[in-house]
Amino acid sequence: MEYEPVIGLEVHVQLRTATKIFCGCRAAYGGAANAQTCPVCLGLPGALPVLNRQAVEYALRLSVALHSSVKGVSIFARKNYFYPDLPKGYQVSQFERPLGRGGEVTTTIDGRLHTLPLIRVHLEEDAGKLVHAEGSSLVDLNRSGVPLVEVVTAPALHAPEHAARFMQALRQLVRYLDICDGNMEEGSLRCDANVSIRPRGALSLGTKTEVKNMNSFKAVERALRFEIDRQINLVSHGRAVVHETLLWDERTNRVLPMRGKEESLDYRYFPEPDLFPLRVEYEWLAAVKQALPELPDLRRERLIRQYALPPYDAEVLTSERPLADYFEAVVRCGPDGKTVANWVMGEVLRSLRERKLAMDAFPVSPEGLADLLLAVRDGAVSQTAAKEVFARMVSTGMDARALIAEMGLAQISDRDALAPLVERVLAREHTHVAEYRAGKSRVFGYLVGQVMREAGGKANPDTINELLRTLLGNDG
Repeated sequence: MEYEPVIGLEVHVQLRTATKIFCGCRAAYGGAANAQTCPVCLGLPGALPVLNRQAVEYALRLSVALHSSVKGVSIFARKNYFYPDLPKGYQVSQFERPLGRGGEVTTTIDGRLHTLPLIRVHLEEDAGKLVHAEGSSLVDLNRSGVPLVEVVTAPALHAPEHAARFMQALRQLVRYLDICDGNMEEGSLRCDANVSIRPRGALSLGTKTEVKNMNSFKAVERALRFEIDRQINLVSHGRAVVHETLLWDERTNRVLPMRGKEESLDYRYFPEPDLFPLRVEYEWLAAVKQALPELPDLRRERLIRQYALPPYDAEVLTSERPLADYFEAVVRCGPDGKTVANWVMGEVLRSLRERKLAMDAFPVSPEGLADLLLAVRDGAVSQTAAKEVFARMVSTGMDARALIAEMGLAQISDRDALAPLVERVLAREHTHVAEYRAGKSRVFGYLVGQVMREAGGKANPDTINELLRTLLGNDG
C-alpha cells in the first residue's frame, strides 16, 4: 500500500526584546547560568507578572504579516505540566483565545507559489534549558520567561523538504520584521513537527507523533524523512504507531522516544489569574500595520518589475532585508540594476562568506561599490581589474578611484592614444590582416590581443574593437 505523510508544524519564534515577557530580566542569549533570573521567572511564591508591551508589539507585527485575524481581546492561560526546566510547574501561554487566528505562510517551491494555512498565532513564555553533563543534568533558567510567539500550521504538508522550505520562509519573514534573529543553533527559532501517515487518498489522519530538537533546516528535513519511513515500516509490518513525543538525535540520525504525547486536556488549561485579558485597540493595530516594512514576497516582485531582474536574482537579493537594502542603495547611485545584481550576488556575497561578516558590517559602502561600477561603465577600469580593486576596497576601505590610480589599473579609452598602437600592430601583422580580409574572422581576436599587449593590458577592449574595424575597413 502507498502511504502519504501528513505534517503540521509548531514554530517557536523567540522575540528579540531587551527583557523577558513578564519581568525585567535580560532576555539576551548566553551569560552565566541562572544569572538572568528574578523571583518572577524563577516562579517564587508571591511574585506577580507584568506583561512586556514590546513583546505584544512584535507578536502583532508577525500576526499582521501572516494575515492572521487579530482579536481585540486575548487571554493568557496556565498550561500545567511537570518538567525540570519549568520552575512554576506551569507555562503561561494562550489557548482558547489566542492573539491571532488563521493566516498563512507563502513561499516558492520549484518555481511555484505554495501557501501553508495557519491555525493560530499566540504569545507565551519560554521554559528554561537542561544542560546534560556526564551522568547528570543541570538546569539553566536564563531562558525561562523569554517571550515567544508560537505559529501553529494546519496539518497540510506532505513532504519533508516542503516543511524545511516553509521554515526558511518563516525565518526570512521574522528577520525582515526585525523581531527575531532566526538563529536556530541558539534556539531563537525552533520547530516541533507533528507527523502521521495515511493510505494515499484517505481523508482521516493517522496516529501522530511529535518530533522535537531540530535545530537546522537540514535537521528538519532529515528528521521528518526518518520518522515518516519509521511509521511506514511499522504499519507495513502490522504494528501500531504510538502517540508519543520523539527527540531527533543529530549524532545518530534517528529519533528517540522522549515521553508519551499529551493531549490538550492533560495540560488542564485555565485562565491565568494574575494577568488581565490582553486588549489590542484598533488604533494600536492600525499603527502596527502602517509601520510594517515591505515584506519579502512583495519586494521580490517589485525588484523584478522595477529593475528587470530575473526571478532567481530577485530571490537571492531579497533573501535578507539588509542585502536587498544594500542592492537598492547601490542602484540609486547610478549603475544599472542587472550589473549591480551580478556584483552583489557574486563579489559581495563571496566576501561576506569568506570574512564571515553580516551585511551591516560590510566595509564597502553602497556609494563605494557604485563608484567602482561607474568607473567600469565609463571605461576607466576593466571588469577584470575592477575585481582586484574591489578586493582591496574590502580589505582597506579605500576609495575606488584612488585605488585604481594607486594600483596602476587605469584603463586607456582615448581613441587618439590607442590609434597609433593599432596602426603599429596592423603594419606588423600584415599576414594576419590579409587572412582577416580573406574571410577568416577568427583572426580578429588575435589582432585585439596584439594591441592589448602593446598597451600593457590597459587598453579598453571596446575602443580597440572599434578602431580595428574602422582601420581594417578603411584599408580594404
